[in-house]
Parts: sequence; C-alpha cells; structure tokens
Amino acid sequence: MFTPVHTSLGALLLYQSSSSLLLHNGSVFGVSSLLSGFMLRPSRDNVPIIAGLLSSVIPIYLLMPSLLPTYPAAPSSWGSILSTIGTGFLLGWGTKNGRGCTSGHMLCGISRLSPRSFIATAIFFTTAMLTANFVSDIPPCPTDIPCYTPIYPSSSELGFILGATAITFLTNTFIVPKTMARSELSRSMFSYLAGIQFGTGLFVSGMADPVKVLRFFAFLTDPARFDPSLALVILFGLLPSLITYLSVKPGQNTNQSKGKQAKPTLAETWRLPTATVADIDWLFVAGAVVFGIAWGLRGVCPGPAVLRSVLQPKWGLAEMAGYMLGNLI
Repeated sequence: MFTPVHTSLGALLLYQSSSSLLLHNGSVFGVSSLLSGFMLRPSRDNVPIIAGLLSSVIPIYLLMPSLLPTYPAAPSSWGSILSTIGTGFLLGWGTKNGRGCTSGHMLCGISRLSPRSFIATAIFFTTAMLTANFVSDIPPCPTDIPCYTPIYPSSSELGFILGATAITFLTNTFIVPKTMARSELSRSMFSYLAGIQFGTGLFVSGMADPVKVLRFFAFLTDPARFDPSLALVILFGLLPSLITYLSVKPGQNTNQSKGKQAKPTLAETWRLPTATVADIDWLFVAGAVVFGIAWGLRGVCPGPAVLRSVLQPKWGLAEMAGYMLGNLI
C-alpha cells in the first residue's frame, strides 16, 4: 500500500546518511562496492559501514517490528536454492561491471550530476521495470482496494520514525562536526553510524521490502497493483542530496577554489569517483542491464539484500554466495 509518511521520512534518513558520509568522510555511499569489498577485501573503509547496516536490524526488530518487511518464503528446495544463488550471481556480476547500484548511481551519483550515473540508472531502471512487468509475477495487494491507496503510520510508528530522523539530523549536523576530530578512528566510527542510519532509512522508506519495490514497477501493466511510495525517495532523498552537493561543492583535493569545502570534516581528502562517460564500455552497459534484471526479478538490490540476510539467514547464505561468485567472475 502507498505509505507517503513512512517513505518520505525514510528517504530523509537515506539522504542524511549518504550526504553526511560524503561531507564528513569524503566518500560515496555505494553499497554494492562496499559490500563487495567487505566480502573480498575487508578494510576500514567498508567493514564499519556494512557492520552498521547489519546492526540497523536490531533497533527495528526490538523497538518497532511492524516496520520489518514480510519476506517471501526462504528457499527450501534445491531448485529454490539454486534460483536464489542465480539471482545473487546476477546482482553481484551486474553491480560489479555496472560500477554501482541504486545507492551509488541513483541516490549518490545523480545527486552529483554524474553523467555515467544518469546513464547507468536509466539502463537498470528501465530493465528492472520491463523485467518486473513481463517476467516476474508482481503480487497484488492483500485487500480488494488498489495498492495506491494511502495508509499512514500508527502513533507508535510515527514517534519512532520522527525520533530516528531527529536523532540522525542532530548527530550528523551538530554532534559529529563539533565533537569528532579528523582521524581514522573518527571516520570508522561515523561510517558505522552512517550504516545504521542508512539501514533504518531502507526499512522505514519501504525500499527493504521486495514486494513494495516490485509493486512500484507495476504502473506499466497493472495500475491496481501500483504502489507509488518509492517515487517519494526521489523527492525527499535524491533532491536534498543534490541541493547539498551543489551548496557545498565538494572537490577531490585540498586545493579548492572559492566556494568549495576544502576538506571533509573527518578526512584529509575527498574520495569521489573520477570515471567519466568516456570510460563507459560494453561491460558497463551489460552490467547495468544484468543488475536491472536481478532487481526486476526479486525486487532486491545490495543494501536491502544485506538486511534480508540478517532476518532470513537461509536466503542470505544462498544470495550472498551467488553475489560473491558474480564478483569473482
């Protein structure tokens, strides 16, 4: 069902975490590359963020379990296990060769006005939409009313979401700049916090729910199954990120021109992607297409896959095995 309040506030959490990682640590919140590094090349750059993502399950599970998605059944037969491994393989191979996913390209890349990210997003979003409508079976809503009918949070849910949003804003805007020194330890600590914030945003916005994602694609063939919630991620997640980037104008070295922030709050240098449209090759295009197919088949991209792996370990074991294999090939 359409969740305008949940998704709007969840998108603000996604914006706060991803933009603050850029402003404080000087790096981009690209979950696919962070997850690949965590699994294959663990470092202080990726382990704290993925650990934070994993930890975000705890407060939701203990304090507001109503925000947890109702996942499809975990694989229980060899056929379903192999199918899950196959989808994980597509996800891993696609994001590796497409150089990113919904977070790195769509949320962070488009907000930095990256032409490569515009191209990648157009490819994988179109592919996912076509796959969801013509290959997947998009579930209908469990009631007789259309999926675009709005529902609103309970008072307890609203209190939790508003509290999480306020704490995130105060932490990232005031506490971190005023209390944390520029050091590796500070960067690692904030990476962990940003991971928790981002994971909470995925739960609250509904992006962690694969069924909700698939219903967002349904406008193409079945308007009654269309849930427009995730369009609000563009309004309250991507647009504020764009405004922040244009206001701060972060660069890639310390010799900044007038009007640019000289350094990240907690790091010595900016670490932004440097590839351009000239670096696009057939593997980049193929990777974006394959990622779009994986996203359209199951409604899961790397960030939500991390969260689901905690809540549904059998699924996560098969999905992550396929993801690692896709990254190795």
